[in-house]
Parts: sequence; structure tokens; C-alpha cells
Amino acid sequence: MQEKIYKRLAKELGIPESKISQTANLLDEGNTVPFIARYRKEMTGGLSDEEVRLIHDKLGQYRNLEHKREEILRLIEAQEALTPELQRQIEKATTVTELDDLYRPFRPKKRTRASVARDRGLEPLALAILKGRADPAAEAGKYIDAEKELPDSAAVLQGGSDIIAEIMSDDAAVRKNLRRLYYRQGIVEVVKKKEAEVTTYDDYDGYSEPLSRIKAHRVLAINRAVREKVLDFKVTLPEEKALAVIAAKYIINDQNEACREMIGTAAADSYKRLIHHSLEREVWLSLLEKAMEGALVVFKENLKKRLLVPPARRRRVLGWDPGFRTGCKLACVSETGELLDTSAIFPTAPRNDNKGAAAKVLQLLKKYNLDCIAIGNGTASRESEVFVAELIKSNNLDVEYTIVNEAGASVYSASTAAQKEFPDQDVAERSAVSIARRLQDPLAELVKIDPKAIGVGQYQHDMPAKELDIALKGTVEGCVNNVGVDLNSASAALLAYVAGVNSAVAGRIIDYRNVNGSIQTREELLDISGLGPKVFKQCAGFLRLSDSKNYLERSAVHPESYFLAGRIMEELNLAPENLGNPEFVPAMTDKEVTDLAERLRAGVPTVNDILEEFRKPGRDPREDLPKPVFLQSITELNDLSPGMVLMGIVRNIVDFGAFVDIGVHHDGLVHISEISDRYIKHPLEVLQIESVVQVKILSIDRERNRIGLSIKQAKEETKERERN
Repeated sequence: MQEKIYKRLAKELGIPESKISQTANLLDEGNTVPFIARYRKEMTGGLSDEEVRLIHDKLGQYRNLEHKREEILRLIEAQEALTPELQRQIEKATTVTELDDLYRPFRPKKRTRASVARDRGLEPLALAILKGRADPAAEAGKYIDAEKELPDSAAVLQGGSDIIAEIMSDDAAVRKNLRRLYYRQGIVEVVKKKEAEVTTYDDYDGYSEPLSRIKAHRVLAINRAVREKVLDFKVTLPEEKALAVIAAKYIINDQNEACREMIGTAAADSYKRLIHHSLEREVWLSLLEKAMEGALVVFKENLKKRLLVPPARRRRVLGWDPGFRTGCKLACVSETGELLDTSAIFPTAPRNDNKGAAAKVLQLLKKYNLDCIAIGNGTASRESEVFVAELIKSNNLDVEYTIVNEAGASVYSASTAAQKEFPDQDVAERSAVSIARRLQDPLAELVKIDPKAIGVGQYQHDMPAKELDIALKGTVEGCVNNVGVDLNSASAALLAYVAGVNSAVAGRIIDYRNVNGSIQTREELLDISGLGPKVFKQCAGFLRLSDSKNYLERSAVHPESYFLAGRIMEELNLAPENLGNPEFVPAMTDKEVTDLAERLRAGVPTVNDILEEFRKPGRDPREDLPKPVFLQSITELNDLSPGMVLMGIVRNIVDFGAFVDIGVHHDGLVHISEISDRYIKHPLEVLQIESVVQVKILSIDRERNRIGLSIKQAKEETKERERN
């Protein structure tokens, strides 16, 4: 079974079967995806984190498929109905749908019209009619029996027809061919269930489109509208074409006219009563599943970009949670993320206390030597930005400010973890702390929040919760382990995403730190209860001791390779004090590295990784974050007008475009057709979360708070101005 799965994966993923099998063995031994991708490159052939995770996911799917295949064979064999041909078809099936179709005739059913007819002994009649040589009327007379509720020929023939209809409905080949027909020629038609107020789904009222062309985001939108009972839909198919598919299997030249007529009637009944609604639902769910898979890919990519926004290290930050009626909550945070002070000001409506607010902010900036203000992008963000910009300008302050995406901050601030960390602060004050820390280290702060609440998804709340959680956890885990975690400063939430570490182990690490102080060596982790050799092997390389005098403890070199690292230092005459300085680590050709690895009896990938760690001066792999720039004259949606060109930040990317924050509470949409002057299949080809873009306003729908934007036209206008 395993070899069959490996061959299929190799063909599907374009990865050699040897790499698939080696990776599968490592996974089966209990190794984590990050550990395999980073520290077992010799065995995997250097597969990336994404490739290893894909093998992990697909391996589970195909193993479940094989278990289902075995179970179906066992159940049919128990019914003594397994023929060599049926077994061949089952063993050849490549999807769960194919297996379900083949098992359908043998699945225990509720009492149906056909089962009642069979109980009355009419199956021989149905089979005789299907063969087409009998006289249905004459044959029916043999089965008349009042005690079996078969008082006349009409009742008998109806029972026979019911059996034929169910045989057709259970036919795997018929269902397969009809399914193809639905995908090719089916049409989805949408109707509004009831007249009501304006909704976001009004554009879909009366909408119809062939299933072969419908876009994934439309499938998701229709599905959500149906769940919210705003819209309803149906999938239509020309009935004559569907009946032709059934007839091709069951109406043949050898049948007499009477049998052909009866089979045709049964086919129409089978399609309308038994097949259509089943396949309509099945085909739609298949489209929905594919749409969700695509949306999940986009969500994971967006989440990755949001998590890997670079930190603003060594900044003392004033976190600013903007608001109107309840005011703006402030949190002063040290460069290490420690909360220093909190306050509330009211520079926005309805109080408009600009004077009092300015005095308080100036006092806090001076008292705590704050050099940066992080403003949340929620309600009253634009008004807060105008206030802050004017305050900096009028007082000639050596302070910078930026807008921070606060999606999910309220979720964190009301969580048990936030209550435990800040028991004396209210929800808004905790939110202000979170906003400040998101600027200092987005990854460390965002891991405290359910990934679904970070605000970068596409219909994520409509996806199966279990699959979504597994996928997003994998994305967060990949980001955390790619960056590495400071063992002595990381929160329990951050530690819990390190390979091999769960929430319980993370809690024990925190408890150990609280009792014993800073951890001095990675090996000291083995003294922690519940953190044995197996967990240590998985996590040690991703944990850093940034204050250690031993460079290896500060690097991504795994403790299992410390001896090898020492041998490499000897071979290259490297002094410990020069590690991390690329000037002292010689550049080496591939052949030189290979020769070195052979002399040390080590793998080339591991030697290369160690050399790379020797060269890099402790750099964080995250890139610089572009600073947002907004026009201070824009404060409300009413201030906008078509034709304006503004700067904005990409806040979310979906299949059909990108949502851009231009500072007016409502993100504008750049449709995919307005992103680039060249054809692109998906916005992710040219955009990423948190990038700064110039946009031109195309349209404004104030009633529905919708803003249409164009990146393409903004670029064209800029080029035109430069030419003139």
C-alpha cells in the first residue's frame, strides 16, 4: 500500500519517489515538519518546509483513501457480492467519490420504493425488463398478489420501474458520466429568498453562470449567502442530455419496444427523483471544496506575510488604540515590551479635547523617552493620525509614527492570557499594549491570537474549522521556526509554536525560567520536566540564547552538530570570536564544500548550513517594513472623490483583488483587473500584505461603504505627470 501511495505522490507533486519515501519515514518516526526540512536535508534531498508539509498532508489523505478502499472491499465481500470485475474497479479507483459510487449499491439503505418492491419479489421482473426480451404486461400478470399489495399489473409494473430507477441511480458509470456533464454544461442560478433591506449579496440576485466558468470567490459568496438565508440557488442541466447519458447505458438495440419505453420512463424517474438532487449537491460541494482549498492557500500566504513583517527593534513605543466616544487608550511600552504606563485621551469627537490630549501625550513621550507612536487602524484611526502628525510637527518632536493593523487585538485583549498578563488593565488598555508590541515584534505578538482573527483571510469563517486550524497552525509554526525564538524572552504562546513544543511544555519552560532565572545552555532544557530527548531533538535548533557567549547557542546550528561545527572551525582556522562575521569565513566553491564534507564524513547540506550560520552576523530573516504614507487632508469617506490618487497599505489579498487601507475606516478594493498592466492569474503574483501602494479612486458607493481603486491607473497617471 505504501509504495502505491509513494508512486502517486511522486507523480502528483513532481518529487522523486525516494525523497517521498524518506520523508514519509521521518514523519512516521514522529519528527516535525520544521525539523525535517531544516535538519534532515540529506535524507529529504533538501525539500523545503512547504514541500515536506504538503507530503505530510497528502500522505494522510491517501492513507485514509486506502483504508476506505480496504473497508469497502471487506464489507462487499461480507455480503458475498465481490466479483473479480468489481474488485478490479475498486482497486483502480483514485478518489473517495469513485469508491463511494462503487459501494453505493451495497450500502445499507433506508426503506425505499425499490426496497419495498424487492421485498414483494419484483426484482426478477425488473431484470427481465432490462434485458429487453420480455413482454412487460404479460410478465406483470405473474406477480399480481393482493396480499403483497400488488392488486393489478399497474402496481406490479410500477414496482418493477422503481427497482430499475434505483439500479440506474446506483450505477457508478452513470453517475460518473452525469457528473462530467454537470461540470461541463451545468448552470448555477441564484435567487433572493425574500425581499429585505440592502445586503452585500444583492449583486447575486438573479445571477446565473455555467459551473465550468464560475470563479472560486463567487462560489464562496453564494455559499455564505445561502447559509445566511439571504439567497437560494439551484444547479440546472438540460434534462434531455442527462437522460441521453442514462439511455446510452440501459437502452440497447436488442430490447423490444415495450421494454425500451418502460426503461425510458424509469430513467426519467431515476434522474428527477434520485439522481439530480444528489449530484446537484455533490457537484456544488466539490466546487465549494476546491474554492475553499484555493482560499486557504491565499489565507496562508497572506498570514505568512503578515507574521513575517519585520520587527521595529529597540524602539520605545506609545501604543494608541483609537476611539471616539470612549476616547483613545494609550500604552507606554519599553523596548523589551514591558508595560510602563497607560492613559486615556479624548482628541476625537464628541469631546474634541485636543489641548488636554496634546498635554498628556507630550508628558508621556518625555517621561518614558518614547520615540515612536503605533496607531491602530480601527475606528478613529484617521483622526488620530491627523492629531499625531500635527502634534509632532507643531512641537518639532523627534518622534515617528506609523499605522499598525489591529485586526484581532480585541480578541487578544479579552483573552484569558491577556487577563493573566495584565490583570489591572481594562480591555482597551490591553489592546493598546498589543498594538505597540505588534510594531516591536509582529510575530511574537500575533501568535497570541487565533490566526482566523488576524484579518487576512477570504471566507475563512465558512471553512471546516478542523482543517482550517491545522493549516493555519502549520503556517504559523513554519514562520516561528524560520525566524527562531529567543529562549529567555519568548512568551508561552510563542514557545508553543516551536517544533516539538506544545502548550504544556511551553508552560514548563516559563515556570523553569521563573524559578531558575535565565537558561544558560540549550542542553539545560533537558532538566525541564516533560522535555525529554525526543522533544529536545525537535526544538533545540529553533531556540536561541541571544545573550550566550557561545556563538553556536545564538545560531541555528543544532546541538547534534556542535561537534561537526567545531571540526569545520578547525579545518578553516576559524576563531570563536570571529563567528558571525562574514569577513572571516572564506567563500567556498561547491567542490570545496563537498570535499570538506567528505573529509568530515558529513552531509553537504548540513555543512553548507553551518557555514551559512558562521557567516551571518545574527541577522533576522525578516525584511524591512515599508512605512505607510497618507494624505492628511483625507479624514472621512465623504472627503473622497473619484480621480484622487492616494497612498495606501495592502491589508488583505483575495482571489479577485486586494483590499487597500487608505485611511478612511473602510478599505478600498482593487479588482484584479486594476492591479497590473499585464495579465496576472492572482494578485499574489505582484502584491503582498503590508506593502505600500499608490492607488487611484475609481468609484465610491457611500450607501454600502464601497470604494473602487486602481493601482494600474495610478501608475499610468504618475508616469504621465513625469513625462510632462
